[in-house]
Amino acid sequence: MEITLFNTLTHKEETLTTLEPGHLKMYVCGPTVYDRPHIGNARSAVIYDLLFRFARAVFPKVTYVRNITDVDDKINKAAKEQKISIQDLTKSITDFFHADVGALNVLCPTHEPRATEHIAEIITMIEQLIANKNAYVNQGHVLFDVSSYSEYGKLANRQLDEMIAGSRVEVAAYKNDPLDFVLWKPADDEDDISSVFESPWGKGRPGWHIECSAMSSKYLGADFDIHGGGADLQFPHHENEIAQSRCATPGSHYARFWVHNGFLTVNGEKMSKSLKNFITVRDLLDQGILGIVIRYLLLSSHYRKPLDFTQKALDDAKNSIEKFHQSISDVTPSLSKGVPLTILAHLADDLNMSKVIAELHQMAKKGEKEELAATLDFLGLYDAKFLSREVKNLSVDESFINEQIALRLVAKQEKNFAEADKIRKSLLEKGISLEDVSGGKTIWKSA
Repeated sequence: MEITLFNTLTHKEETLTTLEPGHLKMYVCGPTVYDRPHIGNARSAVIYDLLFRFARAVFPKVTYVRNITDVDDKINKAAKEQKISIQDLTKSITDFFHADVGALNVLCPTHEPRATEHIAEIITMIEQLIANKNAYVNQGHVLFDVSSYSEYGKLANRQLDEMIAGSRVEVAAYKNDPLDFVLWKPADDEDDISSVFESPWGKGRPGWHIECSAMSSKYLGADFDIHGGGADLQFPHHENEIAQSRCATPGSHYARFWVHNGFLTVNGEKMSKSLKNFITVRDLLDQGILGIVIRYLLLSSHYRKPLDFTQKALDDAKNSIEKFHQSISDVTPSLSKGVPLTILAHLADDLNMSKVIAELHQMAKKGEKEELAATLDFLGLYDAKFLSREVKNLSVDESFINEQIALRLVAKQEKNFAEADKIRKSLLEKGISLEDVSGGKTIWKSA
């Protein structure tokens, strides 16, 4: 099966082939654990989980690495504000992250390295960059010399002066050039001891970019197949990763494919706490919205395109998931039932979820229950307890609903339409809507 993905590095779709036959190696930038994941973070986690699931179906072996950034200026600031230790903060937020994305049926990666557990590898890579004359030491800082790497800016597809203007580039006296970025920074007197590490350049901590280069190289090698992350990481984070990784290992190309998912907005606006539209995964789960509904919504737009989170989009996702589960209410996904080849073919086309979703609706319409159940399970969109959980959330017993449907049928048979309407209205007030379908049957769903 030919697989195509849009490669940000070459700015076009390309056929994916693995460096090692039959073994796909993929690295994705994981969370910086200073706050609970918001729905933008969740979109990235869900999209690369989809890619992971697809890869496992078509490659004999897949190694998926998703890191945890547990040393960072944002973490230090959050710990100080909350008056807790960095270790307590990073542990609790990491646990929250696992719980929240787990509720969205996101699978565990093959490896989940933490930056604080790889300081030795980070220091080794920095020493190699200094030896190769791609980095320099100044005022206790170690910085990467951007001028030493001629292809800097290729991923972002911008000239150096364009990258300086309006970007997250720090201008500092210890830099030879504004674009030079920190590989190692010195500790200050206010730093929590748990975020301070010994190094050849004094006590301090690593820069953000070097962490991913060191961890990806350890688990996947100097060259691997796919590197993923949000579009906001394209510059400077991923641009810097490429530069330092290739310079640390001359002759390496680092990741061959760079995959970036699009931004998420809320009602057409950038998500921001100041705009009071900052939504976490936990916010939605606490409202009784099921994880598979959130997951479906996050997959409903092509991964490279922007996704606007609205109440209508959420309602549409809930209705679709409910429709699918009602269609397969009397079947269970079979381990022996393979995913239809048409689904895999759509995903092989740059993860074309629009066609996959259209296929799901066709399966439901045609009554292809086993195929639909197997596909939903494969996509992480199946929950065996969906319908019963819906009832539980509404504080209505399923047997009571079926009893009322039976009483309504009797009333209709006796031409007591006033009583039938009364039963329908009573259920609707409890959040249950009835639908009369062919064959004289009545189905129910949450209103």
